[in-house]
Amino acid sequence: MLRTDASLIATPTTYNAANRINEVWVEDEITASLALLKVLHTCQNKHAWTLLIAPDNVPNKSLLESGSVDTSKLLVIRKKHIYDLEYVLKSAISNGNFASVVLWKDFSSAMAIKEMQLPASDVIIHCFQGM
Repeated sequence: MLRTDASLIATPTTYNAANRINEVWVEDEITASLALLKVLHTCQNKHAWTLLIAPDNVPNKSLLESGSVDTSKLLVIRKKHIYDLEYVLKSAISNGNFASVVLWKDFSSAMAIKEMQLPASDVIIHCFQGM
């Protein structure tokens, strides 16, 4: 028997459940650099920009080039230039030119990002967390 009295709840189109948020657990600076190279190399295949928000250490250009990372598609925003992280994330996601956004443990956590009302997109958000 088919029930017709069931109520349907419409979900908004702008909710972060559609966004992939990956937590990257690192022990030290060396493992963080290797994990970052892996993330950047994966994103490079999408031929889009990668946004690095408040990196602990700006990646060394020679290290990136040795890992075959195209540095011309990287955008770095330092912590001191960000006043509203949610606004920056919404802008990057809505822009349409970014494949991924990378954040570091000192600046925000994956839990805090999941609570933000971000537009749905295929941009992957990577949160580097310490052990």
